[in-house]
Amino acid sequence: MPTSRDVVFVDGVRTPFGRSGPKGLYAETRADDLVVRVIRELMRRNPGLPPERVDEVAIAATTQIGDQGLTIGRSAAVLAGLPKTVPGYAVDRMCAGAMTAVTNVAGGVAFGAYDVAIAGGVEHMGRHPMGEGVDPNPRFLSESLVDGSALIMGMTAENLHDRYPDITKERADAYAVASQEKVAKAYANGRIQPDLVPMAARKAAEGWGLATEDEPPRPGTTMEGLAGLKTPFRAHGRVTAGNAAGLNDGATGCVIAAADVAAELGLTAKMRLVSYAFAGVDPEVMGVGPIPSTERALRLAGLGIGDIGLIEINEAFAVQVLAFLGHFGIADDDPRVNPYGGAIAFGHPLASSGVRLMTQLARQFGERPDVRYGITTMCVGMGMGGTVIWENPAWEGAK
Repeated sequence: MPTSRDVVFVDGVRTPFGRSGPKGLYAETRADDLVVRVIRELMRRNPGLPPERVDEVAIAATTQIGDQGLTIGRSAAVLAGLPKTVPGYAVDRMCAGAMTAVTNVAGGVAFGAYDVAIAGGVEHMGRHPMGEGVDPNPRFLSESLVDGSALIMGMTAENLHDRYPDITKERADAYAVASQEKVAKAYANGRIQPDLVPMAARKAAEGWGLATEDEPPRPGTTMEGLAGLKTPFRAHGRVTAGNAAGLNDGATGCVIAAADVAAELGLTAKMRLVSYAFAGVDPEVMGVGPIPSTERALRLAGLGIGDIGLIEINEAFAVQVLAFLGHFGIADDDPRVNPYGGAIAFGHPLASSGVRLMTQLARQFGERPDVRYGITTMCVGMGMGGTVIWENPAWEGAK
């Protein structure tokens, strides 16, 4: 058995993301059906991959109850029509669920336990709000293990503003406006649509419809419009619905394989995994998590931030992204960062978002042979960060 093999990202797709709630795209659509649609599309788009060659299906969900429960990796694999011989399991690392699903199966591929795996995530925040059914241990507060704000993500973002007073509400709003503009431009240029799988969605009052694009983006967002929004997490605060990701529904998935197996099956390797790292930080300021995880991933890869030509960072909150950029000496409007925009516009269905970052980075790699390395990184609830470094197989320097 080989003990280390190159791991590649073959393909990634996602459903359009919807706004959570009774009027959202997927208000009456099951979470597991979103995953099934993604798995089927991955198999359709990669006909060289025999279904029986899939060795594992790892699907993440933050709230693993109801239609997001029942070991969703396995149940969705069966529902998608994969052979019953294909196993599966569920993952939970809150926002970094899909990212963790990818790194989990990647480790198995590198070790030789798997040849090919499907990894992804789903979150239906309309059916299952974050924290539904959770019973936090009272010792968290009674023994002062964390501050009360640690369990409310918006309050942790306000704490970040306190820690970084130079990150003003105006800077956060300006970043949010830019994210909306970049998403609108990416859609206009056809950059997003190729990785979306149309999803049938039914509403009792309206009948069947077809979701073909993301629902959350708000093109035309202005600084003036954001300035008047409420600050729900603190009186006279700085975090608003405009400079943070919303509550969303959606699913993502990707095919991860050993490089030699991908070549054998005629599958295209869009990215090669270089290194990954997760790190813990104080839960009260969970937004700084990507800083130590990125530092560790860079150290493991023998790289510096200057070697990174593209950065896909999840925009849970604008302040969290700006803290990351400031730490690494990167300008707020650096073109390497989220060229297609980010979660402030696309939405952030918690456990699914990590693979959205990867899918977008893979598409950018194909367009940018001048870029060798890119990262996907995100903050994680309860005080963590995750980072994966990828290499571009299309890098012109490799020829």
